[in-house]
Amino acid sequence: MNLEAKYFSIIIYSKHGNYKYQLQIALNKKQAERASVNILANNIYLAIITRVEFIDGHKGNLMNKFRRAVMWVGLALIILLLFVSVYGAFIGAERAQSFINRLPLMVYWIAFLLLLIVALSVFRRLVRVPGLLLIHLGCVFILAGSMWASEAGHKLQKKLFGIDKITKGQMEIHEGHSDNRVLDDNMQIKELPFSVELKDFQIEYYKPAYLYVQTRDGQGWKIPVEIGSEFPLGPEFGTVKILRTFENFKVTIEDGNRKIIDDPQPGLNPALEVQITSPQGQVTTKYVFERFGGHTRPEDKLALSYRRVISDYISQLRIIKDERIVAEKDIEVNHPLSFGGYRFYQHSYDAEAGQYTVLMVVSDTGVGVVFAGCWMLCIGVFWHMWLRHIVGFDVGSSFVHITARIKTKNK
Repeated sequence: MNLEAKYFSIIIYSKHGNYKYQLQIALNKKQAERASVNILANNIYLAIITRVEFIDGHKGNLMNKFRRAVMWVGLALIILLLFVSVYGAFIGAERAQSFINRLPLMVYWIAFLLLLIVALSVFRRLVRVPGLLLIHLGCVFILAGSMWASEAGHKLQKKLFGIDKITKGQMEIHEGHSDNRVLDDNMQIKELPFSVELKDFQIEYYKPAYLYVQTRDGQGWKIPVEIGSEFPLGPEFGTVKILRTFENFKVTIEDGNRKIIDDPQPGLNPALEVQITSPQGQVTTKYVFERFGGHTRPEDKLALSYRRVISDYISQLRIIKDERIVAEKDIEVNHPLSFGGYRFYQHSYDAEAGQYTVLMVVSDTGVGVVFAGCWMLCIGVFWHMWLRHIVGFDVGSSFVHITARIKTKNK
């Protein structure tokens, strides 16, 4: 310490390690020369402690009030989120999507995102404890990725970076054909930078299918479809036997004679050929159609219907770019094809003839960020609720204890 100087500065740090104070003390040169070093040091120490405790306590009160405000705002936003979620569940998926993308809720999502970031800044424990850090960062990633993937986010990308992508739309593609046109949600036709070809379309059914037989007085039977099987209908109605099944029933004329065939050409007309034997031994052959039921005559005692339950429908897709096949996949419900920044989902199909498929085209912008956030959230919850108790080790608290021991040893 230079006692000849008229002023000198002392810089100290608060006990929290996040404030810095600088105190300038004016010394009279003659007093400094007469005073002993110990008395001068004690006076300086008392002045510093008094000033630091006053400033630190004042700022501490402000910080506590701010933290309390952050907690109350967070509680209000969470309660509002609960009501929004319940309301969205009752209005249906399409209306809910439109609802959550409106301007008031966009402001809400931004406020929620900013609140999470502020909470990570003012509550140090959220950063020190790994589980809590992952939970809150996961929520930040999910909100940020979802907003970036929204229609407003796509408009912002186009304005800032010139990225013009289709947010969401549909494609209708016939078997053996390719197309790159997408009808978006605003009923505008847009084009992809590549083409999608439908190589083949298949419908799969649960087995077995069933033949339903019903009498005019309401008596009925449910018969599993097995070729060659014969089922008794009682002494009053005889038996029914299943002879053939058809995927695409057609009638052709050859040499003037009518011929029943299962046409391998594209088409969909499922049917059964059944044989009904009356108690008197009279044999009648009937054809039962899945799509065109009700082929009965007034004198018929039995009404027949053929039913199959769809288990899945599959589109064999190819991606063609620069006249080359660059990707290929069989897609089905919940198993999309990803290519070129888009996901292609199996959405619908040609229920009449099975000759075309309807694809849902969705931009995958932000999807990776949302998935990363979901993983962080799940791992954070698992760590904080179970794993740290099983292992008996928490990185955040252990770091604090180690730091405390080091400081004690240094003293």
